[in-house]
Amino acid sequence: MGSDSEYSEKQWRLLFREDDPEAKRAVAELSSAMGVTPTTAKLLFLRGYRTVPAAERFFRMENETPHDPFSMRDIRPAVERVRRAIERKERIAIYGDYDVDGVTSTSLLYLYLSEYGADVGYYIPSRGKEGYGVSKGAIDILHEKGVSLMITVDTGVTAVEEIAYAASLGMETVVTDHHECRPELPAACAVVNPHRADDEYPFKELAGVGVAFKLVCAMETVRCEEEGKSVVDGILRLCNDYADLVAVGTIADVMPVTDENRLFIAKGLSVMEHRCRLGLRALMESAGAGRTRPQKLTSSYIGFTIAPRMNAAGRVADASIAVELLLSDSKEQADALASRLCELNAERQAEENRIAETAFRQIETMPKEERSGVIVLDHDDWHQGIIGIVSSRVTERYGLPSILITYDGAEDGVGKGSGRSVRGLNLVEALSACQDLLVRFGGHELAAGLSVRRRDVPALRRRLNEYAAEHLSAEARVVRLDADCELSVRDMTMRLAEEIGRLEPFGNGNAAPSFVLRDATVLKIVAMGGGKHARITVEKDGVSVTAVWFGKSVSELPFGEKDLADFLFRLNVNEYNGSCTLQMILQDARAAESESKRFAAEKKRFEEIEAGSSYSAEEAILPDRSDIAVVYQFLRSETGNGHTGFSMRRLLAQLSRYGGVDFCYAKLRIILSVLRELGLCDYTEKIPDYFLFDFCRTPSRTDLEQSSVLRRFRSQQRASTF
Repeated sequence: MGSDSEYSEKQWRLLFREDDPEAKRAVAELSSAMGVTPTTAKLLFLRGYRTVPAAERFFRMENETPHDPFSMRDIRPAVERVRRAIERKERIAIYGDYDVDGVTSTSLLYLYLSEYGADVGYYIPSRGKEGYGVSKGAIDILHEKGVSLMITVDTGVTAVEEIAYAASLGMETVVTDHHECRPELPAACAVVNPHRADDEYPFKELAGVGVAFKLVCAMETVRCEEEGKSVVDGILRLCNDYADLVAVGTIADVMPVTDENRLFIAKGLSVMEHRCRLGLRALMESAGAGRTRPQKLTSSYIGFTIAPRMNAAGRVADASIAVELLLSDSKEQADALASRLCELNAERQAEENRIAETAFRQIETMPKEERSGVIVLDHDDWHQGIIGIVSSRVTERYGLPSILITYDGAEDGVGKGSGRSVRGLNLVEALSACQDLLVRFGGHELAAGLSVRRRDVPALRRRLNEYAAEHLSAEARVVRLDADCELSVRDMTMRLAEEIGRLEPFGNGNAAPSFVLRDATVLKIVAMGGGKHARITVEKDGVSVTAVWFGKSVSELPFGEKDLADFLFRLNVNEYNGSCTLQMILQDARAAESESKRFAAEKKRFEEIEAGSSYSAEEAILPDRSDIAVVYQFLRSETGNGHTGFSMRRLLAQLSRYGGVDFCYAKLRIILSVLRELGLCDYTEKIPDYFLFDFCRTPSRTDLEQSSVLRRFRSQQRASTF
């Protein structure tokens, strides 16, 4: 069964206004002065670089400069406490999180402190057994091992009770974190977090690994000053040694690619291209099934290929596998760990799909009022490490915040939950409004984790929906896709692709450019990846280009061959066998606006005929036996394969391909009415022009002449005038 957002079109929004004369003048000036295409000038304009000097600085990355680490609150006492622990040979434990940000933070700090001569180890809790954050049980383990200083990375800022407990055992703590702070901070030696209310650090959006790197930079500064060495040279060395880890963690945590983060990511990608860390190289090779990594590394490659495999360790096994990969100095060990991460990722994907199918079924059976604000789902045996990914899929599909809760392995009826939100509703603030129902919670505006008692879930669902009704606007509920501007096929050149590359790295806050191509003819459709994806050849103005739609099977396309369609896409350079070609990576597509007008006219004509209007034979509306057989056989086959929902547009396109017969809207609706009347199938119109079908499993031989529907429509046909 399809979801509401599956069978309703997403809204497209063009960001560049062609009717804005001031914008057009600025774009013309940028294009002329910089020697770039008008399209690239539009992209620079939309990203806020509206003068030639500003755009040039962005191209050369002169806007992004490192900030003084000592402008961050508590950084100096943090440095002093860590240095004292090293000098006194105290045992230090790095307490990390189990996601990629936590893994890279842990690895970075471990490598640097080891180089410093510290007696250091690390601890990452089990997602399934211990859950998120610092726990008293983990503190007991560290205390038994003789740890006297705990340094948290990517966690700890809300662990008030736990850090107080550590102090009662004689263990001091330095907190480094980037999550939202609560009014009460832990009573630690230092709490380093740019989100502190009293922190004046100029850039607040560092990842956890970015904050850890700032601590390392501060320690290196003090070290260079004491030894009479160049601080600049020391920081440059750190960038060469650790920028790859900062980049991977920042990309994986979907932090804004602006300010320092853009600098870190660009430097990290460059380091990985020229001097890749042994573990990362092994993971790239394993992920490519023995093929070499891409010639040019991008943030997308890290985010969609490397990060999921590293994350898989903490989700379905032990995050230390990913840490050990990054720490590895043996190719044999790195290859084995990389292979294991790829295996875990495959397990994660299978489990994710299982949970998603169950979640979507739950949503379709929920009362509408429970899926109009925040979608809250719970289940007994969902994998705790995977519900966050599925929550992202639910939010993307329905355009609403969602929270998935699992009781798998829960004690005392307390479930663990993970949620994702949309712009316009701060999930942490929403949970704060319900904190009396929660055991614990924390996170960001768009992502959060929580623990809740089973008995309180219905109340939590009701309260969150009430909160959303007050705080989530109707506009924020719309599934919207943004595109920078329209693009013609002739504008799609290698020159444009090269200029787009200069806007890298892309990510949150500096999105990869998206474009719209209108009224292109679909020449050819071919299935890819065992039917999971589609490759489409489109043509306009005598120029053809290939488009790839990942995650869309041929049967799910909203158009067929020879149709006119509109496409929302990203421009990509496909490298294969030493040659480079341009291709469109589709984000969405639909029947062309001109086709939509034709569809609307056909629908209106059917409504007139259904109301009793006569029609001519030339309109080709009345079906014959073969027309009815084509529709029946196609729908019976599709529903037998689990495809029960169709929009009328997609059904018309698929019937044309299936039976080689062109159906108009009226003819198809008449056929469906006949099939229902004769008991051959039933259907429900969920929303206008989207139908769910249910077929009789043991149909009897039927005489079409028994259909009163068919007789009625026949009686309305006027005799031919010829």
